[in-house]
Amino acid sequence: MKKKILATLLLSTIVMTNVGNAAVVSANDVDNQITAQDNKINAITAQQAAAQAQVDEIQAQVNTILAEQEKLTAENERLEAESRSLSADIERLSADIVSRDAALKEQARSAQTDGSATSYINTILDSKSIVDAVSRVNAMREIVSANNRMLEQQKADKEEIAEKQKTNQEAINTVAANRQKLADDAQVLQVKQADLQVAQLNLAAEKATAENEKASLLEQKAAAEAAAKAAAEQQAAYQAQQAALAQQQQQPVAAPTVVPSSSASSDDGGSVSTYTPVATTTSSSSAAANNARYDASSYPVGECTWGVKSQLSWVGPYWGDAKHWLASAAAEGFRTGTTPQVGAIAVWTGGYYGHVALVIAVESSTNIQVSESNYMGRRYVGNHRGWFNPTTTSEGAVFYIYP
Repeated sequence: MKKKILATLLLSTIVMTNVGNAAVVSANDVDNQITAQDNKINAITAQQAAAQAQVDEIQAQVNTILAEQEKLTAENERLEAESRSLSADIERLSADIVSRDAALKEQARSAQTDGSATSYINTILDSKSIVDAVSRVNAMREIVSANNRMLEQQKADKEEIAEKQKTNQEAINTVAANRQKLADDAQVLQVKQADLQVAQLNLAAEKATAENEKASLLEQKAAAEAAAKAAAEQQAAYQAQQAALAQQQQQPVAAPTVVPSSSASSDDGGSVSTYTPVATTTSSSSAAANNARYDASSYPVGECTWGVKSQLSWVGPYWGDAKHWLASAAAEGFRTGTTPQVGAIAVWTGGYYGHVALVIAVESSTNIQVSESNYMGRRYVGNHRGWFNPTTTSEGAVFYIYP
């Protein structure tokens, strides 16, 4: 009996000891899990701080780009307003110059046909008295002085228009450069914003780790990373396109050659020559000479004005936007009109900037071909539309400047 009681007490002691040990082990496991969770939370907190620093850095870069875009846009608005004012002055001065030229030419013709010098002498000899002769001499002297003043004003206006044209072209070039910078910044901004989204989603994923939402956020992060990769690839393609365009602009551009091929009836019943453009090539030995002859560096690369200047040496370097070329050309003595002619410059005055192109083939006043740049986004010189009616385009009324 005593042995049974002793055995029972011994067994109870062993069982209680095992239960106590089990409780200790269980408590230790919980403590270990809490410690592990604390370590995990501390690690996530450190990762969140690093991710937030990345977000802040990218956001600062985005803000810088946006501020620069706002500044460039404001500068473009100011320069375009200045360009409009200068263009108005140029058109006014051009009209005055053309009007004076006509008056001076008319006086010259009158002097040749009427024998004005002989008439002046006869007028003095026919005077009834010395007082009458002096009066007539003074009147003729006043006429001569007026003509001299007109010539001096003509010279002054031509100098002023040349200066305004140069200033206007510089403003136009700056606007074009700003537009290019805005396009470049837009590509960088797209990449930065994609990177920002990746960083923000990465931060959100780290914060959601303890809440079992990481899988969904990781999918979003993967999609954002794919978008960032696509944006980077798009930027690389854009930069490659810009580099290819810059390389193309460094190649010499030879003026297109045209040869007569047939005759057709014009709108007024007359005969108008039909021309077919013939491609020309430029050898490496004459590349420097062609570049010097067709220097278009005063116009924005890729624009229609650059394209025409690249093909014609007689175009002025500071004629302004396309819609101002008529006034600028007239001021320099070039003929203008509404009849197309091979070798002439077609000028459309519609739109904000207008458009210009070199006429390379004419069948009639409603069917021509041109060599141009910046048509339908093609910022290189070429025949982009074949035969077409220049009077029914969306570019407005068409006029021509003759060489």
